[in-house]
Amino acid sequence: MRALLCLLLPLTVFAADRPNVLWFVVDDMSANFGCYGEQTIATPNVDRLAKEGVRFSRAYVTAPVCSPCRSALITGMYQTTIGAQHHRSGRGELKIHLPAEITPTPKLFQQGGYFTCIGSGLPDLDFRGLPFGAAKGKKAKASGANRLGKTDYNFEWDASIYDSHDWSGRKAGQPFFMQVQLHGGKLREGSDAARVQFRERIVRELGAGTDPNKVTLPPYYPRDPVLLQDWADYLDSARLTDMHVGRVLARLEKEGLLANTLIVFMTDHGISHARGKQFLYEEGAHIPLVIRGPGIPAGVVRPDLVEQIDLAALSLAAAGLGVPAWMQGKDILAPNYAKREEAFSARDRCDETTEKIRSLRTDKFIYILNFHPERPLLQPCAYKDGKQIVQQLRELHAAGKLSELTEKLLFSPTRPREELYELAADRWQVRNLAEDPAYAAVLAEHRQRLDAKMIATKDPGPESMAMYDSDMKPYVGKGNPEVERNIAQMKRWAAEGK
Repeated sequence: MRALLCLLLPLTVFAADRPNVLWFVVDDMSANFGCYGEQTIATPNVDRLAKEGVRFSRAYVTAPVCSPCRSALITGMYQTTIGAQHHRSGRGELKIHLPAEITPTPKLFQQGGYFTCIGSGLPDLDFRGLPFGAAKGKKAKASGANRLGKTDYNFEWDASIYDSHDWSGRKAGQPFFMQVQLHGGKLREGSDAARVQFRERIVRELGAGTDPNKVTLPPYYPRDPVLLQDWADYLDSARLTDMHVGRVLARLEKEGLLANTLIVFMTDHGISHARGKQFLYEEGAHIPLVIRGPGIPAGVVRPDLVEQIDLAALSLAAAGLGVPAWMQGKDILAPNYAKREEAFSARDRCDETTEKIRSLRTDKFIYILNFHPERPLLQPCAYKDGKQIVQQLRELHAAGKLSELTEKLLFSPTRPREELYELAADRWQVRNLAEDPAYAAVLAEHRQRLDAKMIATKDPGPESMAMYDSDMKPYVGKGNPEVERNIAQMKRWAAEGK
């Protein structure tokens, strides 16, 4: 009888019976948590989620940089399909609009009777875990007057899809869809003074900072003091993130909400480093994904390939709202779910730096296609070149102090058009098998599968110069000489066919 009534009455009638849905979305962080094998630091709260839920060991973003990834996440669609693939695009005079049939996930929750919110998950602390209003200038507005969390969507959207910054404003018994947006790996960044303040905060809140000499770096990064300290700071940002997660869990428990809340912990891409963020290697595209909540088995590890666009689908399904037919994400928790045989990721323009890279992961391999092989991997990019770690790498390169491997992977003036790596045997993707005759058949298969995926997802052609100029207009004449030089360089290379 209950099932029949559900078919006849509006969804909102039994909304109170549905679980709350809470996403932790963390900036710039790889799977450096204890439950993923990180041994240098302790992360008890994320580990608790894994112990009490399902941990996915092979979850990937469809874009390894904030705005394209978040545009994909909130729609359950590949950013390349909806035209949102370029980082910070649609911010100039020319705008990007979603296809008519695509509705952002928070709106779908609203239509199902949910209270939608996006913020820090705590009434007195902001996205950095600091008291609201603790910053000055532009950051004060973000952390004080406006308590809504990070969105960063590349398309035009209606702010009314979010009811509030916090679930406390909902009606009695109304379920909520909450996004807890956290600063993550960005906590360690900034000026020299900001980094000193960060380390002082670590000592104040966590007792001591991570010892730089105890961190493990990927083999292509030199054990240079600047890089070691940065990685230690990054691990400490993971510790602060874990502490924030614990505080939100404690709040849910105190309010009697934990048992009926589906919790998803994920990041928006991997660590912000030279070969991490913005690139499709494991360092940039592999993310932690842990799900805990009603009906979720405890202590399960799933090794199948999943994509972050699946989070919209599984969350809607868990809320009893159904998955729209147009959505490319899949309900990976459904009893009849057919596991993915491949995971697709794409990198396009980031700020002023034009780029196009595509990748396809299968059970054993990752295939990467570079559309601009005549350019260096580390193209000029004001954002990345402003990082102390990249500056240090460039200085060591200029001084001839880098290893042959680092020179090859980071500073070669060109790069191969195709890359093929065997993931289990090559954790950091340092041995390209694309030119190895023994892997010719594997290469051909992955080439064909990527081509088919790009066709199926309607992968777009190059960005028009009109759109590029529109998105660059906010930078030009605004005191950004490095950006303007890079814009000119991008146009020269394009004219040369590079």
